Amino acid sequence: MKFINQTWSLIVVILGLLTATSPAADSSSQAAKKPNIVFILADDAGIGDFSAYGCKYGVTPNVDRLAAEGMKFTRAYSGSAVCAPSRCVLMTGQHTGHTLRRSNQSKDGLLSLPATQATVARLLHDAGYATGGFGKWGLGNPGTTGVPENEGFDLFFGYYDQKHAHDYYTDYLVRNSVNVPYQQSGKHTWEDYSHTRIADETLKFIEKNKDRPFFCYAAWTPPHQDYVIPDNAPYSDKPWSETDKNYAAMIALLDKDVGRVMQKLKDLGIAENTLLIFSSDNGANDEFVESLQSTGGLRGYKRLLYEGGIRAPFIARWPGKIQPGSTSDLLTTFVDFMPTAAELAGVPIPSGMDGISILPTLLGQNQSKQHEALYFEIYETFFQQSVRLGDWKGYRLGTKAPLELYDLKADPAEKQNLAVAHPDIVQKIEAIMASEHTPSPHYDALEQPQKDSKKQKKKKKNVSSLPEMLNEENSSLEADKK
Repeated sequence: MKFINQTWSLIVVILGLLTATSPAADSSSQAAKKPNIVFILADDAGIGDFSAYGCKYGVTPNVDRLAAEGMKFTRAYSGSAVCAPSRCVLMTGQHTGHTLRRSNQSKDGLLSLPATQATVARLLHDAGYATGGFGKWGLGNPGTTGVPENEGFDLFFGYYDQKHAHDYYTDYLVRNSVNVPYQQSGKHTWEDYSHTRIADETLKFIEKNKDRPFFCYAAWTPPHQDYVIPDNAPYSDKPWSETDKNYAAMIALLDKDVGRVMQKLKDLGIAENTLLIFSSDNGANDEFVESLQSTGGLRGYKRLLYEGGIRAPFIARWPGKIQPGSTSDLLTTFVDFMPTAAELAGVPIPSGMDGISILPTLLGQNQSKQHEALYFEIYETFFQQSVRLGDWKGYRLGTKAPLELYDLKADPAEKQNLAVAHPDIVQKIEAIMASEHTPSPHYDALEQPQKDSKKQKKKKKNVSSLPEMLNEENSSLEADKK
C-alpha cells in the first residue's frame, strides 16, 4: 500500500509538472518568439540628409551601419508630405484618401483620432506587447479622444501638441496626459534640451521591457524647427548660416541616438529578436534644398507631393532574419506598417487597411502581394494629389488642373512632363485618383489660385511658380504657429 501511494504521488507530481509546463510554457514560448518592434521616426528629415542615401554635407555613421546590417529601401515613401497626416497613416494603415487627418489643420480645427480607432499600437497591445511612444504625437491633445493612451499606448512621453514640439527648451513635457515640469537653467544646455529627456526615456522603456515583447515608437522631433541645439558641432566651423549648421547638427544628434538604441539592444541581448526600422515623416523643409541638398536632388519639399516631399529613407534591421547589406526597390509607404506588424505579432490584419505586409521582402522571400499603385493627397494651402504607378508618377494641383506625368526611372527629379505623349497613362492615373479619394467633411479641395481673393491676385503678379507661392503661404503659416 505504501509503495502504491508513493507511486501515485510521483505520478501526480509528474502530471503536475507536465500541466504546468504545457499550456503556460507554450504560451510563454510563443510570446518569446514575437519580435520586438522599434520604429524610429525622424521629423522633417529629407532623404538627402543621410549618407546611406548619398548625403552631400556630412556623414551619419549609425544610420549607415543600420543599412549595412539590414535592408535599405530605395523606393519607399512616408505617409504624407507633412507631419500629422503622415503619422496618422503610420498609426492607422490608411492612406490620405481615407484616413482622418489629411493636413495639419482642417476647417474644423485640430482633428483628434476617435478613441475607437484601429491603430498599430492597439493591435500590438492586444497581442500582448508593451507599447511605448516617445517624442511627438500630434493626433490628439490632452483632454481629447485621440490621446495616445486611448489609442493603444501604455505610455507616451513627449509632446502631444505638435505646436508645442517647436519648443526644444520647454518647461514641461507630457506623460500620459499629465504635464511633467522641468526647471530650465536659462543656459540652453544638453540637460535643458527636450530631446535629451525623450531619448533617455526611450532607452529606459526598452530596458524595462526587455523580457517581454514590446513596441517602441520613437517619434523623435529633430530636425524639425525651431532649429536650435546646445552645440552645433561637428559643423560649427563650416562657412554656413547658423540655421544650416544647427540643422546639420540635429541630424548628427539623431544619428547618434540611433546608435544608442542599437547599442542598448545589443547590451540587453535582444537585438536578434528586434526589428528596428528607421524613417522620416516627410521630406525636408525648403530652406535646406539648395544649401544642404536635403531632398537628394528630388523636386519639391515638405508640403508638396512631388518626390522631395514624400520620398523617405526607410531602413530595417533584424539580425539573423534580414540579410545584411541588402536593398529593396519594393514600392512601400507607411500604410504597410500595420499589416506588417500584425503578421509579426501573429494576429489578423484589421479590415479597412490600405497597406500590405512587407514581411516577405524583409525576410528575403517572394513578395507575391504588391501595390499596383500608391496614392497620396494633401490639403496644405491647396489640394494636391499624386499617384505612383510603377515607374510613372502623376501629380495634380487642385481638381481641375491638367495632370502632370513623369517617368521616374528616366527622370527621378520630375523635370519633363510627359502627359501629352501618354494619354493612356494619364487616364489610368486619373481613374486611380478618383477611386482612392474619399471626400472628407473636414476639408475643402481648394483650387489654385483662389480667384476671388485679392491677396492671391497680388501674389500671382509677384510669384512665378507654385513652389514659390507655397513657400510664401507656408512662411505665413509657420509665423502664425509661433
